[in-house]
Amino acid sequence: MKEGKSSISKAKSYIKIGGFWDNHDLADYWVQTKAVQLTVALESEAIYYGVEKQLSKNLAGIAKQRGVSSHTLVNLWLQQKLDEAMAT
Repeated sequence: MKEGKSSISKAKSYIKIGGFWDNHDLADYWVQTKAVQLTVALESEAIYYGVEKQLSKNLAGIAKQRGVSSHTLVNLWLQQKLDEAMAT
């Protein structure tokens, strides 16, 4: 953590900063705050593919039988097929 990043709590670690704000109300310190500019780059970690309705229903049924989500089962099966394809 860089020096001076927590000017209100005077804490030296993120854990201590969290502890400070667990016990204090920002409204009590509002006059000490200042506006900042920040940029957030959001990138999806998932890519969606269309799946036929009946195929999706069948997949959901098998996933339920196995006690996993459809998402997990699709990723598992795709990884297995990719591993097979790359091995040949």
